[in-house]
Amino acid sequence: MATIPPLAERMRPETLDDYVGQKHLVGKDAILRVAIESGRLPSLILWGPPGVGKTTLAFIIAKQLDRPFFSLSAINSGVKDIREVIEKAAALKDQNENLPILFIDEIHRFSKSQQDSLLGAVERGLVTLIGATTENPSFEVISALLSRCQVYILQNLSEEDLVGLLNKAISQDQYLLSKKISIREHEALLRLSGGDARKLLNVLELVVNAANSSTVVISNDLVLKHVQHNMALYDKAGEQHYDIISAFIKSIRGSDPNAAVYWLARMIAGGEDPSFIARRLLILASEDIGNANPNALLLANTCFQAVNVIGWPESRIILSQTVTYLASSAKSNASYEAIAKAQDLVNRTGDQSVPLHLRNAPTKLMKNIGYGREYEYSHAFEGNFSAQEYMPDSLSGHLLYDPGKNAAEDKLRERLKSLWKGKYNY
Repeated sequence: MATIPPLAERMRPETLDDYVGQKHLVGKDAILRVAIESGRLPSLILWGPPGVGKTTLAFIIAKQLDRPFFSLSAINSGVKDIREVIEKAAALKDQNENLPILFIDEIHRFSKSQQDSLLGAVERGLVTLIGATTENPSFEVISALLSRCQVYILQNLSEEDLVGLLNKAISQDQYLLSKKISIREHEALLRLSGGDARKLLNVLELVVNAANSSTVVISNDLVLKHVQHNMALYDKAGEQHYDIISAFIKSIRGSDPNAAVYWLARMIAGGEDPSFIARRLLILASEDIGNANPNALLLANTCFQAVNVIGWPESRIILSQTVTYLASSAKSNASYEAIAKAQDLVNRTGDQSVPLHLRNAPTKLMKNIGYGREYEYSHAFEGNFSAQEYMPDSLSGHLLYDPGKNAAEDKLRERLKSLWKGKYNY
């Protein structure tokens, strides 16, 4: 058994029809499938959680297009490796061969200089870049490279996808077919895999081998008996990454600095990227604290900048200060709710006209037809306030920002009630 590839590798699909999940991208008439089948494939970045098929999809694309396939991992590749690939691509072009696909796994780990070294080849079409990342490319990929790529978001595999993958492996893999395998319960398999197809198949293979029998009935107890003690305590590319960051955020939101700093320590012990932690704190400062304590956003932003300047291990102290402050702070999601309500209102009501008095009037014609007329300059009025209409007429009086129930926003609510005299239901 040790001489054959792992089950996940043996089950790797080779065509789009065998590919599991991502129907929004590669299903019939889906956007990426159309690009592949037409042969007009742009450079692209595949963004999604681990084990959803980013690497497999890159292999399938190269095979279907009959293109040479070069693969680099950002963990152990540098500028020298990139230049070697580009030189090979140039040689293929000189020989009138198909130009290659360059797949870069974990492209978010490439430094700016490494990403810069890709620009020329991507821009000239010498290579078609396919980058894979578990992190938001808007933060991790330089803007010049990002602007030359299409970003496709891969979704978590559904329970139906994962169960189908298990059944397919049992019914098609030659080694598993040599045994009599049945799945009585699959919940533990799915939970331990964390939605990662590769890990799911690895767990299945581990259980089958550990059972050491020609007949294997897979139950939750059997899976936990053979697998649970082998699972990593923290896997920053897998399920534990998402579970622990979830516990971390919920502890801060729940105003428990003790639990929050514990989960921070767990992430530190697991080797989590400090910038990732600081970025999540920056989001939380607005989403969960907002105007209840505007200083929270200032501190979180300072933390994000300091972590990138100070480096490790000293920046753990800065993270700890920020985490304990945010967890201890008053909470409000009023700003988060306000933009959600506003976006929903826009989706439901469409493009409402801007009231004439609020429109810009850079030309004489615009002034003559009423643009900007009757606009009241707030600073010219008592209290720097004029009770004119700022919303489209048909939406007048819609309450979108409802200040939270905390000391800071109570003051904001009273001020707004005083200014608007019942127009909004504060």
